Amino acid sequence: MTEMPHGPVSGRCVWTVADVAADASWIHRFSPAELDELDGAARTLAAGGKRPEAFERDDFPLPTLAPRLAALRREIEYGRGFALLRGIDVSRYDMETLKVLYWGLGTHLGEIISQNSQGDLLGTVTDMEAGRYATGGYYEQNVRGHRTNAYLPPHSDSCDVVGLLCVRPAQEGGASTISSSMAIYNEILRTRPDFIAPLTEGFHFDLIGKGTQAVEVTRNRVPVFSWCEGVLSCRFNKQQIELGAAKAGHPLTPLQQAAVDYVEELAVRPDFQFPMAFEPGDIQLLNNHTTLHSRTGYRDWDAPEKRRLLLRLWLNVPDGRPLAPAFADRLNTGSRGGVTRRL
Repeated sequence: MTEMPHGPVSGRCVWTVADVAADASWIHRFSPAELDELDGAARTLAAGGKRPEAFERDDFPLPTLAPRLAALRREIEYGRGFALLRGIDVSRYDMETLKVLYWGLGTHLGEIISQNSQGDLLGTVTDMEAGRYATGGYYEQNVRGHRTNAYLPPHSDSCDVVGLLCVRPAQEGGASTISSSMAIYNEILRTRPDFIAPLTEGFHFDLIGKGTQAVEVTRNRVPVFSWCEGVLSCRFNKQQIELGAAKAGHPLTPLQQAAVDYVEELAVRPDFQFPMAFEPGDIQLLNNHTTLHSRTGYRDWDAPEKRRLLLRLWLNVPDGRPLAPAFADRLNTGSRGGVTRRL
């Protein structure tokens, strides 16, 4: 049964731009000892021919850093909902060793799951479409937005936590922006409580090629806001909701459309949307159930070796927040399932 909506959300997951700007404790700088530990573990495995996906947490020992990562994982899951790890000098590594390092760190944060129909567990975020989608329209052609240089509207990904390692920034633009979906819920409850019902009843999301078939929508209605065991979680992508409604043959009602529009309107409001510029070596970690993220469009460098490049992990957290069944089955692959490999 669907748990009935509760009152306003409280806690560190509810924040505004002013709150984040006043407290920079979300930036975590690696100590020299932690960097040495990461370096040693990565170079040892890389020298032995190990590649990402071929080793697990026990193969990547981090005796000093592991306890700190465990505390950070708890903070991301049940605290503020995001963090930025800073200090890795990416210029010291060839790409294969850097991938080993990032994969190894990721094994200490959670279970790494598939993020595309090719079954990739370690993804790349770069413009593969040569600027063809600078004004959007990629979803309609089953092109994933992160493989373009286009503006990405506020959304959440299909995993508990998404991690991005910046290898190279763009020449101009490409800034990440985040907002608290919990603060957005409170604002909706305060200003437009009539929107709560359609948002908690949910929608058939278009899976934009991430399902078991090239054209598919979620079998169940996935709520935008879902309560489970007294904990609120959010799943939002305005375009996927609108495309899913059309493909499912159930066009959005005026109330549903207005509610979905309002979520996006609040997510980009200046007091809710916090900009986060990436430096090379930065690792951004976001809880998809309590934050929405976006990206400005960008202009890239002409030289291929200088173009914007991020490495991405999708993670499920073993002790993650409770999720209602209809909410947890976000890709028709079962509770917290990853993208089906079909290509």
